[in-house]
Amino acid sequence: MGSTRSHYTQLIVSRLTRPQVEEIVGWVTGGKRLPTAVVEQIVAKTDGVPLFVEELTKMVLESGFVREAEGGYVLSGPLPPLAIPATLQDSLMARLDRLLTAKGIAQLGAVLGRQFSFELLQAVSHLDEATLQRELHQLVEAEFLHQHGSPPQATYLFKHALIQEAAYQSLLRRTRQQYHQGIGQILAARFAETVETQPELLAHHYTEAGLMESAIVYWQLAGERAVQRSAHVEAVMHLTRGLAVLQTLPDTAQRAQQELHLQTALGPALIATKGYAASEVKHTYARARELCQQSGETPELFSALRGLWVFNEARAEYQTARQLGERLLTLAQTLQDSTLLLEAYRALGNTLFWLGEFASARTHLEQGMALYDPQQHRSLAFLYGTDPGVVCLSYTAWALGLLGYVDQALQKSDEALALAQGMSHFHSLALALTWAIYLHQARGELQAVQERVEALVALAAEQRFPYWLALGTILGGWALSQQRQAAAGIAQMHQGLAAYRATGAELFRTYWLALLAEAYGTAGQVQEGLQVLDEALALVDRNGERYWEAELYRRKGELLLQSGGWGAEPGAEVCLQQALAVARRQQAKALELRAALSLSRLWHQQGKRAEGYQLLAEVYGWFTEGFATADFQEAKALLDALSGEDGR
Repeated sequence: MGSTRSHYTQLIVSRLTRPQVEEIVGWVTGGKRLPTAVVEQIVAKTDGVPLFVEELTKMVLESGFVREAEGGYVLSGPLPPLAIPATLQDSLMARLDRLLTAKGIAQLGAVLGRQFSFELLQAVSHLDEATLQRELHQLVEAEFLHQHGSPPQATYLFKHALIQEAAYQSLLRRTRQQYHQGIGQILAARFAETVETQPELLAHHYTEAGLMESAIVYWQLAGERAVQRSAHVEAVMHLTRGLAVLQTLPDTAQRAQQELHLQTALGPALIATKGYAASEVKHTYARARELCQQSGETPELFSALRGLWVFNEARAEYQTARQLGERLLTLAQTLQDSTLLLEAYRALGNTLFWLGEFASARTHLEQGMALYDPQQHRSLAFLYGTDPGVVCLSYTAWALGLLGYVDQALQKSDEALALAQGMSHFHSLALALTWAIYLHQARGELQAVQERVEALVALAAEQRFPYWLALGTILGGWALSQQRQAAAGIAQMHQGLAAYRATGAELFRTYWLALLAEAYGTAGQVQEGLQVLDEALALVDRNGERYWEAELYRRKGELLLQSGGWGAEPGAEVCLQQALAVARRQQAKALELRAALSLSRLWHQQGKRAEGYQLLAEVYGWFTEGFATADFQEAKALLDALSGEDGR
């Protein structure tokens, strides 16, 4: 029988039909026909699973049940009913058994993993190079392994994961543990570079060897390394595995300390993969705080409290978040630790922003930024999930914009983007991109919004950041609604809002609802827009998210005017006056300008031109920058119109 090996493209398929089974049988036999009785058993036993078909056909050819004849194969004698094994395990092990000594190499390779190197296999097998090459050659010829390169630089890959599993399961449990232990010891002693770059390999072998204390050390190291590479899904897997292994150890103070380290490492990875408000995030940091109370470890207590702060803020539990932020600041001041102070100022500054206390938020954020050093504090992005410098700059930018320093805001946002891009920390970059989008929205720069949204969605999809992907979807929908694609934009915004709420987040909802109401207004669906704004204003009263409160009232006034119904103007004027009052109370000059512009336009229509001019001129005259943006151009045009009509 000649070799039937070949290279082909493997396709993932469902259960095969009989003609497809026969096609695979023909490929294995090199086009030579098998007796019908044999094919019938192959069809019955394999249940259409491609790997079963291939392996069972090979087993038949090697078993002696058939012999070559002209044009195909014929039975050598009566075909026993159980000649073909009923399971792949039986089939593969029957073939492995016929390879004699090579079977042991296959089993040892299976313990090493799906893929392994000649160098490592030789180190753990203690065979001379010639013998090992001979045994591996048998496995390659039998198509158990694929070979890449030439020994001693060669690497080997089990052709199918199920082949590896069959060889692995054929070992006695005690033998497997001994193999794993030996592999772990050799990796640690002779393959330092592999351990450095892939600590999860050592963690796996120590776990399977039953050396749990050593395994935990490497699971944590693997998780931390994965976080540093922004491989957050991997990090969650490694750290979760470490926590599971930890539970097999006696409940001691040392175990509690190890769990604390694992939980605080797990938090940022969960934030990236699940979102800030995911229940897993709360559970992780709540457990960390509980462990801190047991051990009294203050540095870890700060991390635990900070994790609970970000969870509560994302859930829009602002009063709880504020209390946690104040506690963080007190703790950091007590310890006189500049790194902890940086994070505390950042945390409290963030929460104050959402509460609409923009001047105080700016002060805290700038205090945090004054303590920030990109090199010294680089590790904080991995410890907490986002770089504090990027966060402080991004929030400061938005606070400055709302306080009326529009051009300074854009400069800070650009600095945040440059910082995030320079450190290649993708979660921080997603945050910086999102906040840049908000500023471009406020400035009326639709093209810049579209470009940033495309970058955000691509990044979030590639890195599997559900929170940021949801935001990108909402913002992209809004951009569509502003380009005469209101229906498509509204549908996309609803899709994004559903994905956002699926992360557990409530933060920012008043802003999203304001954007949705704007899109409804663009589509002429005024009543739908008003309903959305009523929902948003109810949220303001319930959770205190007041940073966009002035805009909610202003947009409600604008939609009431758009409706044109009876009594619309008086109701709209009340809303616009409320928007003006809120903006003044918050010192939000940018929002005050918008409210004054809307109210002045209404007064103009009512014939109260002098009042409209005076109101708008006073607000407009306060500004010293931002005159190229859409709001200022619109305000200037209205002032010119009012001035001309009044003869000024």
